[in-house]
Amino acid sequence: MRVYLGVTLTELAAAVAAGGFGPPPMLGYAVTPTLREWYAEGDLEELEYAATSEAAKASLRRLSLDPDAPPRRVVVAAEAPDGLVLPDASVGRAAVVIQAAIPMDKVASVHVDEEAAAGSVRSAAEAVEKADAGDEDAVFTVDEAFGYELLWYARQEIPDLLS
Repeated sequence: MRVYLGVTLTELAAAVAAGGFGPPPMLGYAVTPTLREWYAEGDLEELEYAATSEAAKASLRRLSLDPDAPPRRVVVAAEAPDGLVLPDASVGRAAVVIQAAIPMDKVASVHVDEEAAAGSVRSAAEAVEKADAGDEDAVFTVDEAFGYELLWYARQEIPDLLS
């Protein structure tokens, strides 16, 4: 099953050094039955985009906890064993708990903000907790970061991305 992990560049570098992501359980995002029901008119590409967006927001939350990490949202798209990916609607429509480590050879791609987004992403990371609580100004700040599209990198391009 395709899963999306919201991480930081620092965490991505650590995963590369360790040979993968883990240990389980890990929070991720995927096309869940709840997401399909909520977005009934969406095709698979639109549903995957929605799951990716949720992972990008999770990346902002992780950035808020690590102010030293480069201010860029990072979403890792990877394959995880179907039976070890459990939906968790208490966290969100696309949220899943991944009950397996994800080795780097199961990473399909990485999606990362361009450097020009750094200011907006840093502001969004500082505002995301308030946005989650419903603060309209904070929601606007987070939405500004989502005005930047994430750039796509194949797994083999990750070392160049990190250098």
